[in-house]
Amino acid sequence: MNESNNSEISRRRVFSLFGLGFALGFAAPTSMLMTSDAEAQTLGMERRQERRAGRHERREERRTGRHERRDARRGGTTTDGTKTKN
Repeated sequence: MNESNNSEISRRRVFSLFGLGFALGFAAPTSMLMTSDAEAQTLGMERRQERRAGRHERREERRTGRHERRDARRGGTTTDGTKTKN
């Protein structure tokens, strides 16, 4: 009744293959998600840096304008070192 053929696969082998397939199937999507998260984080970081750079530029332009207007009111020199007219 318990004849062994080379073409038959034991239950133990089937369960081990099933477990291995399950483990690989579970691990593969996790690694894919981790890769896509890293890419999204990088893109988000790039956008953030661009926004920060724009804010810094606008802030510096406002400061320069304020200083020039203040110097003009006070009869001082402008930021480029020239004397303002009164």
